[in-house]
Amino acid sequence: MLPGLTRGASAQAFPSRSITMVVPVAAGGALDTNARLVAEGMRAALGQAVVIENVTGGGGSTGATRIARATPDGYNLLYGANVTHVLNPAVLNVSYDPITDFEPIALIGNTPWLFAVKNDLPVKNLPELIGWLKANPDKATFGTAGQGSPSHIGGVLFQNVTGTRFQFIPYRGTAPVVPDLVSGQIDMAILDPITSLPQHRAGKIRIIAVMGKKHGSGSQDIPLTDESGAPGVYTEPWQGIWAPKGTPREIVLKLNEAVRAALADEANRKKFADQSYELTPRENLSTEYFAQFIKADIEKWWPIIKAAGIKAGG
Repeated sequence: MLPGLTRGASAQAFPSRSITMVVPVAAGGALDTNARLVAEGMRAALGQAVVIENVTGGGGSTGATRIARATPDGYNLLYGANVTHVLNPAVLNVSYDPITDFEPIALIGNTPWLFAVKNDLPVKNLPELIGWLKANPDKATFGTAGQGSPSHIGGVLFQNVTGTRFQFIPYRGTAPVVPDLVSGQIDMAILDPITSLPQHRAGKIRIIAVMGKKHGSGSQDIPLTDESGAPGVYTEPWQGIWAPKGTPREIVLKLNEAVRAALADEANRKKFADQSYELTPRENLSTEYFAQFIKADIEKWWPIIKAAGIKAGG
């Protein structure tokens, strides 16, 4: 802060230059696409550019670490996800604390993922799959986006709740899982709707359950896990925005208001809906809600991950 300039005056002048928002994955994926939508909406609200910088490495932890160590002035933000703040801290030796090193800005939303099986698996729905898996323990193969990924952790929760056993086959991301499911090389997988719904509609795979509390766009005709013998088995990867710990509260609130404006934009809302992305209701866009949400998600998933002995690369 400049000499003689009060904290309030500094916040009032914010932003006086462009803001950098780190996306901790490569350009082109869902996280990056959504970050750019939000950044453009924030630009309109703040009157300054919000520049996306893709910082890859460590499954997202490299970019998160950079923001955890950045100057807490509001000009350095992280567009992260449950991977950066729940899964990675549980399965990797990250050099940041997901709670104490960040100021939550806002929870953007989530995507309920879908449970898919290969076409010639002899089941028509999730209850039949559970029965088949119990009759054939350790026989089926389940493709994941990698050790400790949301699809892997979701599969572990599915096993725990249904009392089934099967083999996990880790891939390098979700993209290579789909062709192997289409060709029958693996039996089942938990997939994002953008990847899986077109294959389902084309008759190349069968989606038998929505792994969320409610349906996403385009999946209204598919039963929820709660209705199908796997209550509470959700895989709903979420996304959010953080600043470094110590960012002035006035600036945090100004950034939160900019996010609210970005998510209220009708053109943006349609783009999110087109990719089956469920935006956070406006009443849950507060910084306090996001902070409580992160803590609750950690309390839910860390014991499951620890009990399963999951470590990245393990």
